[in-house]
Amino acid sequence: MLQVAVARLLGYRWPAERDPEMELAEEQREWVKRCEALLGHADRDGIVCLPAVRGERRAVDRLEALLADAYGDQWSATTRGKLLESVDHAGKDLESWLRDKFFAQHCKLFQNRPFIWHIWDGLKDGFSALVNYHKLDYKALETLTYTYLGDWITQQKKQISEGIDGAEARLAAAEALQKSLELILEGEEPYDIFVRWKPLEEQPIGWHPDLNDGVRLNIRPFLFVPDVKKKGAGVLVHKPNINWNKDRGKDVESAPWYNLGPQLGGAKGDRINDYHLTLAAKRHARAQATKEPGNDQIPNY
Repeated sequence: MLQVAVARLLGYRWPAERDPEMELAEEQREWVKRCEALLGHADRDGIVCLPAVRGERRAVDRLEALLADAYGDQWSATTRGKLLESVDHAGKDLESWLRDKFFAQHCKLFQNRPFIWHIWDGLKDGFSALVNYHKLDYKALETLTYTYLGDWITQQKKQISEGIDGAEARLAAAEALQKSLELILEGEEPYDIFVRWKPLEEQPIGWHPDLNDGVRLNIRPFLFVPDVKKKGAGVLVHKPNINWNKDRGKDVESAPWYNLGPQLGGAKGDRINDYHLTLAAKRHARAQATKEPGNDQIPNY
Protein backbone atom coordinates (compact mmCIF):
# COMPACT_ATOMS: atom_id res chain seq x y z
CA MET A 1 0.00 0.00 0.00
CA LEU A 2 2.81 2.45 0.80
CA GLN A 3 4.42 1.89 -2.59
CA VAL A 4 1.08 2.57 -4.27
CA ALA A 5 0.56 5.69 -2.16
CA VAL A 6 3.94 7.14 -3.16
CA ALA A 7 3.20 6.39 -6.81
CA ARG A 8 -0.12 8.26 -6.51
CA LEU A 9 1.58 11.18 -4.82
CA LEU A 10 3.98 11.39 -7.77
CA GLY A 11 1.05 11.45 -10.21
CA TYR A 12 1.20 7.88 -11.50
CA ARG A 13 -2.09 6.39 -12.67
CA TRP A 14 -2.72 2.78 -13.60
CA PRO A 15 -4.11 1.92 -17.08
CA ALA A 16 -7.57 1.16 -15.71
CA GLU A 17 -7.77 4.70 -14.35
CA ARG A 18 -6.79 6.31 -17.63
CA ASP A 19 -9.08 4.28 -19.89
CA PRO A 20 -12.80 4.76 -19.11
CA GLU A 21 -13.66 2.23 -21.83
CA MET A 22 -11.74 -0.61 -20.21
CA GLU A 23 -13.96 -3.51 -19.17
CA LEU A 24 -13.76 -3.96 -15.42
CA ALA A 25 -15.57 -5.91 -12.76
CA GLU A 26 -17.82 -3.86 -10.48
CA GLU A 27 -15.35 -4.16 -7.60
CA GLN A 28 -12.56 -2.89 -9.81
CA ARG A 29 -14.70 0.00 -11.02
CA GLU A 30 -15.33 0.99 -7.41
CA TRP A 31 -11.57 0.85 -6.81
CA VAL A 32 -11.04 3.25 -9.72
CA LYS A 33 -13.58 5.65 -8.24
CA ARG A 34 -11.78 5.62 -4.90
CA CYS A 35 -8.52 6.30 -6.71
CA GLU A 36 -10.03 9.27 -8.52
CA ALA A 37 -10.97 10.76 -5.17
CA LEU A 38 -7.25 10.97 -4.35
CA LEU A 39 -6.22 12.83 -7.52
CA GLY A 40 -6.05 16.09 -5.62
CA HIS A 41 -2.93 14.80 -3.86
CA ALA A 42 -1.09 14.03 -7.11
CA ASP A 43 1.85 16.32 -7.79
CA ARG A 44 1.49 18.20 -11.07
CA ASP A 45 5.08 18.10 -12.26
CA GLY A 46 6.00 14.71 -10.78
CA ILE A 47 8.66 16.15 -8.46
CA VAL A 48 8.20 15.77 -4.70
CA CYS A 49 11.04 16.94 -2.46
CA LEU A 50 11.66 15.35 0.91
CA PRO A 51 12.53 18.69 2.56
CA ALA A 52 10.22 21.68 2.32
CA VAL A 53 11.22 23.75 -0.72
CA ARG A 54 9.56 26.14 -3.14
CA GLY A 55 6.64 26.64 -0.78
CA GLU A 56 5.68 22.95 -0.88
CA ARG A 57 5.29 20.76 2.18
CA ARG A 58 7.69 17.96 3.03
CA ALA A 59 7.11 14.71 1.15
CA VAL A 60 6.24 12.85 4.35
CA ASP A 61 3.53 15.37 5.25
CA ARG A 62 1.99 15.10 1.79
CA LEU A 63 2.14 11.30 1.90
CA GLU A 64 0.53 11.26 5.34
CA ALA A 65 -2.32 13.46 4.08
CA LEU A 66 -2.91 11.16 1.11
CA LEU A 67 -3.00 8.08 3.34
CA ALA A 68 -5.40 9.77 5.75
CA ASP A 69 -7.79 10.49 2.86
CA ALA A 70 -7.41 6.98 1.46
CA TYR A 71 -8.18 5.27 4.77
CA GLY A 72 -10.71 7.77 6.08
CA ASP A 73 -11.98 6.88 9.55
CA GLN A 74 -9.69 3.84 9.61
CA TRP A 75 -6.53 5.96 9.53
CA SER A 76 -4.67 5.91 12.86
CA ALA A 77 -1.24 5.49 14.38
CA THR A 78 -1.96 1.76 14.54
CA THR A 79 -2.73 1.63 10.83
CA ARG A 80 0.41 3.57 10.05
CA GLY A 81 2.42 1.18 12.20
CA LYS A 82 1.03 -1.87 10.38
CA LEU A 83 1.89 -0.33 7.02
CA LEU A 84 5.45 0.34 8.15
CA GLU A 85 5.72 -3.19 9.53
CA SER A 86 4.65 -4.53 6.11
CA VAL A 87 7.65 -2.80 4.51
CA ASP A 88 10.18 -4.04 7.07
CA HIS A 89 10.23 -0.76 8.99
CA ALA A 90 8.44 -1.72 12.20
CA GLY A 91 8.76 0.67 15.12
CA LYS A 92 10.12 3.46 12.95
CA ASP A 93 8.55 6.45 11.27
CA LEU A 94 7.23 7.16 7.79
CA GLU A 95 9.83 9.83 7.09
CA SER A 96 12.82 7.53 7.62
CA TRP A 97 11.20 4.82 5.47
CA LEU A 98 10.68 7.30 2.66
CA ARG A 99 14.24 8.56 2.97
CA ASP A 100 16.13 5.30 3.57
CA LYS A 101 14.14 2.35 2.24
CA PHE A 102 11.51 3.37 -0.29
CA PHE A 103 13.69 3.47 -3.41
CA ALA A 104 15.53 0.19 -2.80
CA GLN A 105 12.19 -1.55 -2.19
CA HIS A 106 10.68 0.15 -5.24
CA CYS A 107 13.55 -1.14 -7.41
CA LYS A 108 13.06 -4.68 -6.10
CA LEU A 109 9.29 -4.56 -6.55
CA PHE A 110 9.56 -3.41 -10.16
CA GLN A 111 12.45 -5.72 -11.06
CA ASN A 112 15.09 -2.99 -11.19
CA ARG A 113 13.15 -0.90 -13.68
CA PRO A 114 12.00 1.87 -11.29
CA PHE A 115 9.55 4.49 -12.53
CA ILE A 116 10.05 6.66 -9.46
CA TRP A 117 13.65 7.80 -8.97
CA HIS A 118 15.08 9.06 -5.68
CA ILE A 119 17.68 11.73 -6.41
CA TRP A 120 19.76 13.23 -3.59
CA ASP A 121 22.96 15.06 -2.71
CA GLY A 122 24.35 12.39 -0.38
CA LEU A 123 23.40 13.97 2.95
CA LYS A 124 20.58 12.68 5.14
CA ASP A 125 19.67 16.25 6.04
CA GLY A 126 20.40 17.54 2.56
CA PHE A 127 18.41 17.89 -0.65
CA SER A 128 16.43 14.87 -1.77
CA ALA A 129 13.61 14.45 -4.26
CA LEU A 130 11.37 11.75 -5.67
CA VAL A 131 10.67 12.16 -9.38
CA ASN A 132 8.18 10.47 -11.67
CA TYR A 133 10.36 9.17 -14.51
CA HIS A 134 7.39 9.25 -16.90
CA LYS A 135 7.22 13.04 -16.44
CA LEU A 136 10.95 13.70 -16.31
CA ASP A 137 11.49 15.42 -19.64
CA TYR A 138 14.08 18.15 -20.27
CA LYS A 139 11.89 20.90 -18.81
CA ALA A 140 11.14 18.90 -15.67
CA LEU A 141 14.82 18.14 -15.08
CA GLU A 142 15.58 21.84 -15.54
CA THR A 143 12.90 22.62 -12.96
CA LEU A 144 14.42 20.14 -10.53
CA THR A 145 17.93 21.51 -11.15
CA TYR A 146 17.30 25.24 -10.99
CA THR A 147 13.94 25.78 -9.28
CA TYR A 148 13.63 23.14 -6.56
CA LEU A 149 17.33 22.62 -5.95
CA GLY A 150 17.95 26.32 -6.55
CA ASP A 151 15.51 27.19 -3.76
CA TRP A 152 17.28 24.75 -1.44
CA ILE A 153 20.64 26.35 -2.27
CA THR A 154 19.20 29.77 -1.46
CA GLN A 155 17.96 28.42 1.89
CA GLN A 156 21.43 27.13 2.76
CA LYS A 157 23.10 30.43 1.88
CA LYS A 158 20.65 32.20 4.17
CA GLN A 159 21.34 29.71 6.96
CA ILE A 160 25.09 30.25 6.57
CA SER A 161 24.55 33.98 7.07
CA GLU A 162 22.53 33.14 10.18
CA GLY A 163 25.28 30.90 11.54
CA ILE A 164 23.23 27.67 11.45
CA ASP A 165 25.33 24.53 11.90
CA GLY A 166 25.72 22.25 8.90
CA ALA A 167 24.59 24.81 6.33
CA GLU A 168 27.99 25.03 4.64
CA ALA A 169 28.15 21.26 4.13
CA ARG A 170 24.59 21.21 2.81
CA LEU A 171 25.37 24.05 0.41
CA ALA A 172 28.46 22.30 -0.95
CA ALA A 173 26.58 19.04 -1.45
CA ALA A 174 23.66 20.79 -3.15
CA GLU A 175 25.90 22.74 -5.51
CA ALA A 176 27.75 19.54 -6.44
CA LEU A 177 24.41 17.85 -7.18
CA GLN A 178 23.37 20.80 -9.34
CA LYS A 179 26.55 20.44 -11.40
CA SER A 180 25.85 16.73 -11.91
CA LEU A 181 22.30 17.40 -13.05
CA GLU A 182 23.66 20.00 -15.47
CA LEU A 183 25.93 17.32 -16.94
CA ILE A 184 22.89 15.12 -17.53
CA LEU A 185 20.96 17.97 -19.11
CA GLU A 186 23.83 18.60 -21.53
CA GLY A 187 24.41 14.91 -22.24
CA GLU A 188 28.04 14.93 -23.30
CA GLU A 189 29.74 11.55 -23.02
CA PRO A 190 29.83 9.68 -20.67
CA TYR A 191 26.59 11.25 -19.41
CA ASP A 192 24.71 10.44 -22.61
CA ILE A 193 21.94 8.04 -23.55
CA PHE A 194 22.87 5.37 -26.11
CA VAL A 195 20.09 3.42 -27.81
CA ARG A 196 21.44 0.37 -29.61
CA TRP A 197 18.64 0.08 -32.17
CA LYS A 198 18.67 3.73 -33.27
CA PRO A 199 21.02 5.19 -35.90
CA LEU A 200 23.36 8.00 -34.96
CA GLU A 201 21.09 10.78 -36.21
CA GLU A 202 18.25 9.53 -33.98
CA GLN A 203 20.26 9.28 -30.77
CA PRO A 204 19.08 11.64 -27.96
CA ILE A 205 20.98 14.90 -27.73
CA GLY A 206 21.13 15.88 -24.08
CA TRP A 207 18.38 14.85 -21.69
CA HIS A 208 15.64 14.10 -24.20
CA PRO A 209 14.75 10.49 -23.35
CA ASP A 210 12.27 8.41 -25.29
CA LEU A 211 10.19 6.50 -22.72
CA ASN A 212 9.75 3.69 -25.22
CA ASP A 213 13.49 2.98 -25.00
CA GLY A 214 13.04 1.84 -21.40
CA VAL A 215 14.41 2.62 -17.95
CA ARG A 216 17.53 0.51 -18.46
CA LEU A 217 18.93 2.85 -21.10
CA ASN A 218 17.52 6.17 -19.90
CA ILE A 219 18.65 5.89 -16.29
CA ARG A 220 22.32 5.47 -17.23
CA PRO A 221 23.38 9.16 -17.00
CA PHE A 222 22.08 9.38 -13.42
CA LEU A 223 24.31 6.47 -12.43
CA PHE A 224 27.36 7.63 -14.40
CA VAL A 225 27.72 11.09 -12.88
CA PRO A 226 30.03 11.28 -9.82
CA ASP A 227 28.75 9.22 -6.89
CA VAL A 228 27.37 11.31 -4.06
CA LYS A 229 27.39 8.38 -1.62
CA LYS A 230 27.04 4.78 -2.78
CA LYS A 231 29.49 3.41 -5.31
CA GLY A 232 27.98 3.19 -8.77
CA ALA A 233 24.72 4.86 -7.75
CA GLY A 234 25.59 8.33 -9.05
CA VAL A 235 22.99 10.76 -7.73
CA LEU A 236 20.50 8.03 -6.78
CA VAL A 237 19.97 6.86 -3.22
CA HIS A 238 20.28 3.21 -4.26
CA LYS A 239 21.94 1.51 -7.23
CA PRO A 240 19.42 -0.55 -9.18
CA ASN A 241 20.74 -3.90 -10.40
CA ILE A 242 21.18 -2.68 -13.97
CA ASN A 243 24.01 -3.28 -16.39
CA TRP A 244 24.62 -2.41 -20.00
CA ASN A 245 26.25 -5.64 -21.08
CA LYS A 246 25.68 -6.76 -24.65
CA ASP A 247 22.31 -8.39 -25.18
CA ARG A 248 21.86 -11.97 -26.29
CA GLY A 249 21.71 -12.81 -29.95
CA LYS A 250 23.11 -11.06 -32.99
CA ASP A 251 21.92 -8.08 -35.01
CA VAL A 252 21.26 -8.33 -38.72
CA GLU A 253 23.65 -6.60 -41.10
CA SER A 254 21.21 -3.75 -41.65
CA ALA A 255 21.23 -2.85 -37.93
CA PRO A 256 22.69 0.66 -37.34
CA TRP A 257 25.51 -0.55 -35.06
CA TYR A 258 26.26 -3.88 -36.73
CA ASN A 259 29.96 -3.01 -37.15
CA LEU A 260 30.46 -1.66 -33.62
CA GLY A 261 31.56 -4.94 -32.04
CA PRO A 262 35.06 -5.18 -33.58
CA GLN A 263 35.85 -1.65 -32.36
CA LEU A 264 35.32 -2.85 -28.79
CA GLY A 265 37.04 -6.22 -29.05
CA GLY A 266 33.92 -8.15 -30.05
CA ALA A 267 32.37 -9.40 -33.25
CA LYS A 268 30.14 -7.90 -35.89
CA GLY A 269 26.49 -7.98 -34.90
CA ASP A 270 27.16 -7.95 -31.16
CA ARG A 271 24.27 -6.19 -29.45
CA ILE A 272 26.33 -3.72 -27.45
CA ASN A 273 24.74 -1.25 -25.03
CA ASP A 274 27.76 0.04 -23.10
CA TYR A 275 28.83 2.69 -25.57
CA HIS A 276 29.08 6.47 -25.57
CA LEU A 277 28.71 9.11 -28.27
CA THR A 278 29.82 12.72 -28.35
CA LEU A 279 27.38 15.56 -28.82
CA ALA A 280 29.40 16.68 -31.84
CA ALA A 281 28.92 13.33 -33.56
CA LYS A 282 25.18 13.31 -32.94
CA ARG A 283 24.68 16.91 -34.03
CA HIS A 284 26.69 16.34 -37.19
CA ALA A 285 24.71 13.22 -38.08
CA ARG A 286 21.40 14.97 -37.44
CA ALA A 287 22.44 17.98 -39.51
CA GLN A 288 23.40 15.70 -42.39
CA ALA A 289 20.15 13.75 -42.13
CA THR A 290 18.05 16.92 -42.22
CA LYS A 291 20.24 18.59 -44.86
CA GLU A 292 21.14 21.37 -42.47
CA PRO A 293 24.48 23.16 -42.79
CA GLY A 294 27.14 21.25 -40.92
CA ASN A 295 30.81 20.53 -40.77
CA ASP A 296 31.75 18.22 -43.63
CA GLN A 297 34.37 16.56 -41.50
CA ILE A 298 32.95 13.61 -39.58
CA PRO A 299 33.76 14.00 -35.87
CA ASN A 300 35.85 11.38 -34.12
CA TYR A 301 33.54 9.46 -31.80
